Amino acid sequence: MQSFTDLVTAFENRFSSTLPFPPQPAALYDPCRYLLDIGGKRIRPVLCLMAAELFGEINEDAWHVAAAIELFHNFTLIHDDIMDKAPLRRGQPTLHHKYGLTAGILCGDVMCIYAYEQLANVKKSLPQIMQVFNKTAIEVCEGQQLDMDYEVRNDVHIDEYLAMITLKTSVLLACSMKTGAITGGALGDNANKLYEFGKNMGIAFQLQDDYLDAFGDVTKLGKQNGGDILANKKTYLLIKALENANPQQRNEIDQLLRQETANKVTDMLALFADTNAHISCKQAMQYYSDLAFSCLDEVAIPSSRKQPLKDLAAYLLIREK
Repeated sequence: MQSFTDLVTAFENRFSSTLPFPPQPAALYDPCRYLLDIGGKRIRPVLCLMAAELFGEINEDAWHVAAAIELFHNFTLIHDDIMDKAPLRRGQPTLHHKYGLTAGILCGDVMCIYAYEQLANVKKSLPQIMQVFNKTAIEVCEGQQLDMDYEVRNDVHIDEYLAMITLKTSVLLACSMKTGAITGGALGDNANKLYEFGKNMGIAFQLQDDYLDAFGDVTKLGKQNGGDILANKKTYLLIKALENANPQQRNEIDQLLRQETANKVTDMLALFADTNAHISCKQAMQYYSDLAFSCLDEVAIPSSRKQPLKDLAAYLLIREK
């Protein structure tokens, strides 16, 4: 079994050397290369490879599915950045900010199509893989729409938020695990258990992002706290604070959401603490993390083969930046 770090290197080398984009038209494909060249953690494609390796040697089908997942993930980032009007991605100008809105739309479209081109190379179990991939692609779009809907709603409940982050973030991690397992020849319910592992790990990961944005160690995060607060984002912390608040606290939160003040972040953090929203968030993180590891434990293969996945999940869910 290979470590996550080793597989990241192997994937990067193969992915960069086999990118399908032709040289022309340059106005379409240069921006695509730009986005992929500024990197990323490659968590999703490598999870696919790790899932495949649980059941044997990583085969060509697994590499194609991993590439498809990475291309699809980057397609979603391009269009998400357009919808969010985001100026930066991974510390660099977003694709649409650098090349224009038209380039952003077309590059996202073509990257999605090339993801399916990668899937077309799969030799075994293609219908099964396509079913999982297509279901996931639809769900990611649904999650993005819900995220946008919630921006203008003041009555979002925790169960709605959890459903949204499951669709927008978690199901692609789950898809990575399940499709990788299928390419590896997983038997019985193993592929479904790995899907649940990826899904619950993704929920815990997003909840941790919510928490770290508010309460993370600034020196380790490399940025100031409160970006979500300044953007009035509907996070687990904000929704739970609104649910737990007494009338006076609710009024204070509503005022902070309506106006920009010098102390907005500090005041909102105090309200998160006073309403115990931060405790609820950490408890939810732990619940979904425990659920993820429980699903992984139920996968019917020797524990030693699962250790690299356990190590990666532990690293992702105990991070400080």
